[in-house]
Amino acid sequence: MRTLNLGILAHVDAGKTSLTERLLHAAGVIDEIGSVDDGSTQTDSLALERERGITIKSAVVSFVIGDVTVNLIDTPGHPDFIAEVERVLDVLDGAVLVVSAVEGVQAQTRVLMRTLLRLGTPTLVFVNKIDRGGAQYEKVLREISDRLTPSIIPMGSVRGLGTRCPSFTPHGADEADFTARLAELLADHDDAFLAAYLDDEKPVSRERLRDELEAQARRALVHPVFFGSAITGAGVDSLMTGISELLPATEGDAAGPLSGAVFKIERGPAGEKIAYVRVFSGTVRVRDRLRFRQDQEGKVTAISVFDRGSAVPRPSVSAGEIGMLWGLVGVRVGDTIGVPRTTSARHRFAPPTLETVVVSRPADKGALHAALVQLAEQDPLIDLRQDDVRQEISVSLYGEVQKEVIQATLANDFGVEVTFRETTTICVERPAGTGAAVEVMGKEPNPFLATIGLRVEPAPVGSGVRFGLEIELGALPPAFLKAVQETVHETLRQGLHGWQVTDCMVTLTHSGYAPRQSHAHASFDKSMSSTGGDFRNLTPLVVIDALRRAGTTVYEPMHRLSLEIPADTFGSVLPVLARLRAIPRTPAMRDSSCVIEGEIPAASVHELEQRLPALTRGEGVLECAFDHYEPVRGTPPARPRSDHNPLNREEYLLQVQRRVTSRGEGG
Repeated sequence: MRTLNLGILAHVDAGKTSLTERLLHAAGVIDEIGSVDDGSTQTDSLALERERGITIKSAVVSFVIGDVTVNLIDTPGHPDFIAEVERVLDVLDGAVLVVSAVEGVQAQTRVLMRTLLRLGTPTLVFVNKIDRGGAQYEKVLREISDRLTPSIIPMGSVRGLGTRCPSFTPHGADEADFTARLAELLADHDDAFLAAYLDDEKPVSRERLRDELEAQARRALVHPVFFGSAITGAGVDSLMTGISELLPATEGDAAGPLSGAVFKIERGPAGEKIAYVRVFSGTVRVRDRLRFRQDQEGKVTAISVFDRGSAVPRPSVSAGEIGMLWGLVGVRVGDTIGVPRTTSARHRFAPPTLETVVVSRPADKGALHAALVQLAEQDPLIDLRQDDVRQEISVSLYGEVQKEVIQATLANDFGVEVTFRETTTICVERPAGTGAAVEVMGKEPNPFLATIGLRVEPAPVGSGVRFGLEIELGALPPAFLKAVQETVHETLRQGLHGWQVTDCMVTLTHSGYAPRQSHAHASFDKSMSSTGGDFRNLTPLVVIDALRRAGTTVYEPMHRLSLEIPADTFGSVLPVLARLRAIPRTPAMRDSSCVIEGEIPAASVHELEQRLPALTRGEGVLECAFDHYEPVRGTPPARPRSDHNPLNREEYLLQVQRRVTSRGEGG
């Protein structure tokens, strides 16, 4: 049987969780359809999801259509959880994008479709809520074509639009208007089909038309559009047929080299870690030892595979399937299992651009840290930042709703009550030039038994931090080399202004150490011999010295801005955009509305969201998504350091000496 890993995506409240329930019911997996309002849906299992009526974590359920097993992944719709969505997109074979027939194309719908197009994910569009008052057909089709993609084809017609008993009737192959429209769309993407279409002597057959539609839909060249209602069930049978026929299910190569991706982590009842893995090739069996993330390894102790609505224990999980794996203690979201995929340039998560300090009662600090570590396992982009100096913990965020969710999760799941400081923007630093520094063992002011020379220089945007060698291989013991490399990455989490340094190349240019020595008939003497601690303690000083010589520029995150407002409110909106440092391009007039596109600092987005309803009589629609970083104009903002501050050599050495004295120093 073939397997299709399917994502359902939508703007919040478009009805995708209700559609999931309807699909499970139509496939015979559940007897009763759950309600988002009542908190009785299959996929919203978190108490907070049921309480708020939104999806926060992706969930997997399974059902069968004909000869296709569908692993359906219900994903969050709120923009604050876009990272959760993007992790899921990386493991999908196809997607259904849900659009409301009443609200039409909304801000998050556009973000999602843009991502689906970038990844080349085959996508069907389902226009939901045709039973609601105010539902539209032609208007929504125009919006989809104008704002999402012009490569669409409506697959049927609607009767009873906006009534309690609407119906969706699929177009037949004998409908001339439909076949002509479909043929023209398909001809835009295939020269051979275009030639056949233009051949008056031999018209394109219905079979050729259908085959070409299937082929182009599976290659994400065209996007069939279905209409229906998740509440009444109208149009859902046609959508299910489209899912099985127009999206690319696969059998996979179960005997090939193992390749998989971890897209979700959760904890079981006993606190054990469970990894959700999409297997692209090969087979994972219980008791297999799996490698992931460089030198990490774990033994699989149990496996469950999704089957007809639930996860069932199995001895193995094979290519094309999604499995829950127990036993991989060190695994994280985003890890590759086995051989990396050649197409894994797909991981391009937009970084969180906000952060806040989490505040708890002093007695709960230990429990808070443990709880946040668990949350960071499930979402690595939370990116905990521990400030040992101020005894504070910061977390990264995508938006204010995510902050509320973290707060409620800590209270409900871990019994830790927290508040938050004011949300601030996360900047980054990049080297402005090239700088080098050397500290030589035995020469003042170096107090450590280690020689380290480093050069820091700019690297291409998006490359992160890379580490290279100019010393001879074998000149430094592997343990000492590892200590330098790890500490370089750790130190660059805070640059000259306290922000993470990125897009740079760090090269080890000099090295030296004191070989292991001891007095006669005595044990090892670390006062005469280099240890890993010498290299870990010296590296921050050399990194910061080289960085000082290079200089750094602070960059702030910029969001791509798309704002649709009533045309008569343009005069009042424009000055606000200017005050918020937005950079709008020439506005476009569309009927009675005005569309403004451009960019805006991430720091200004929340205020624009708050002010927009009053400025536009509640009719403004704002779409924002991270786009790039730009140099900060004027005095660069600084972030307080959370380390022992190698910017101040005297203070740093004093702190390191205290740490060494209190903990003891080892190799």
